[in-house]
Amino acid sequence: MSNPIVETRNLKKYFNVPRGLLHAVDDVDLTINPEETLGVVGESGCGKSTLGRVLLGLLDTTEGEVLYNGESIFNRNGKKKDHIYSEMQMIFQDPFTSLNPRLSIQDLIAEPIIVRKTLHTRNEIKDKVLELMDLVGLARRYVNTYPHELDGGRRQRVGIARALALDPKFIVCDEPVSALDVSIQAQILNLIMDLQDSKGLAYMFITHNLCVVKHISTNIMVMYMGKVVEYTTKKLLFEKQAHPYSQALLSAIPLPELNINRERTILKGEVSNPINPKPGCRFAPRCQFVTDKCTSQEIPLVEVEPGRKVACTLYM
Repeated sequence: MSNPIVETRNLKKYFNVPRGLLHAVDDVDLTINPEETLGVVGESGCGKSTLGRVLLGLLDTTEGEVLYNGESIFNRNGKKKDHIYSEMQMIFQDPFTSLNPRLSIQDLIAEPIIVRKTLHTRNEIKDKVLELMDLVGLARRYVNTYPHELDGGRRQRVGIARALALDPKFIVCDEPVSALDVSIQAQILNLIMDLQDSKGLAYMFITHNLCVVKHISTNIMVMYMGKVVEYTTKKLLFEKQAHPYSQALLSAIPLPELNINRERTILKGEVSNPINPKPGCRFAPRCQFVTDKCTSQEIPLVEVEPGRKVACTLYM
């Protein structure tokens, strides 16, 4: 078995706000192996994107470690180590706002190469840009166009080419298809998967779309209010969900068959406050199985069967 390419240990990220500390990411342990995809799902505001940014060193950690190939990504001063920049990249959610509108497609793709000085001559850089455009399926005739002249799918291909410019081994995909038309989403997903096969990439794939995460993931991590509530393989999660929140999420997936009736889990109650949260399960106010035990102690993530970890008093 290969060694993990990315690990976190007791990772926490809190933000100072006027009313206290907002617990965006709270005590997250994860492992991503080479050529695997970890899907991260959960409601808006659960900490998925913040987690991705902390993994890449775009945000400092409050506590805990991020390891890349067994090495901490931060130096003693808390800054990201220089040699790791090229190895870890990101594909952003909105391909329009993530691209500088004043730069041509050639300049946008060349920018990481120029900044990191991986190539030096103009001809080398131009050849690399054209190679990347071919790799992501972007016609060379767009080399001198600008982002506003392209549709969403082509803009996202530019974003993917930028992420690949430094030949990374790990990429955080932050909802890379959610801003695209449905007809384009499948093309971009297939491109991302083909690149993984051809280049041996590891991904953390953040999404709201459970159908997408089922299609692309190896393992899946379910987050709620900064906490991991279930961490398991794709096969186990879609066969049976252990945590009540996971059950509610998957019950919301629409079925294509008209004659199948499935019982929906409707969540009721108030969403807990992520600022200075009280001890206990943060899903408790909305859970139908809540007991006093759920709100009197922190609920650890424990292995309930091979390949599945759950944070719930039903399994304690």
